[in-house]
Amino acid sequence: MRVFVQLVTVMVVAFVGGQGIAQVQDKPWPMLGVGLATAVLALVVYGWVVRRTEKRPSTEVEWKSAAPGIAWGTLIGIVTFALVIVNIAFLEFYKVNGPGQVFPGPVGLFGYMAAAAVTEELLFRGVLFRWIEKATGTWISLVITGVLFGGYHMLNPDATVWGGVAIAIEAGGMLTAAYIATRKLWVPIGVHFGWNFAAAAIFSTEVSGNGSNKGLLDATTSGPMLVSGGHFGPEASLYSVLFCVLVAIGFLVVAWRRGNLVPLRRAARVEPAPTLSQ
Repeated sequence: MRVFVQLVTVMVVAFVGGQGIAQVQDKPWPMLGVGLATAVLALVVYGWVVRRTEKRPSTEVEWKSAAPGIAWGTLIGIVTFALVIVNIAFLEFYKVNGPGQVFPGPVGLFGYMAAAAVTEELLFRGVLFRWIEKATGTWISLVITGVLFGGYHMLNPDATVWGGVAIAIEAGGMLTAAYIATRKLWVPIGVHFGWNFAAAAIFSTEVSGNGSNKGLLDATTSGPMLVSGGHFGPEASLYSVLFCVLVAIGFLVVAWRRGNLVPLRRAARVEPAPTLSQ
């Protein structure tokens, strides 16, 4: 029941915020404002509902660690995506035609990506991963929520089966591993935001099959889908899978050293209580 209440509460904020962004999507400054407001409201509401339903401090969204966590995460996300683009460009499947725009594209995209990163991390890492991990352990929960995350992105307009699989592996793995390593949501929020912002607002590529974007660079992507990602965007590139898996492994090593991995849970380990008939 508690997990249901938490999911519904965050989903309501995400839905309302999404509707607000849709109403101002052609107006960069309002879009920036609505996106940031949605992100902050979602965090506040998540912290409140966790405290109310679990009777504990919402340490995973503890505000004092927000700035460094988001900053480091954003840097990791941007650098990781840049490595993907560099490798695609090396094969001449990503070409920069010239400078793009600072306004209006990147301004509005900043707010949109902030809202998306925060609400999706709260739902998939803050609620789903955390509760499934309690029942099954870290590894099974990582796989289950990765599959769910990939399936969620199959709803996008230009989604492909391979794109969903790639998202499940790379984003489901990397973002969840970032949470496991820190047991805070700030770093995965930062990584998620940095990756998406770099893809859309810097390199002007498609993000998860959501159409083209106009960012700081005027660029074109071409070539085989497994290299460039096709209409789904570079997230469907094998380079994205490779680099995200490497980052995920790095986070998981940190998690292991910190003792943050929860062992596999087995129902068989729990002996049923004796009854009068026994």
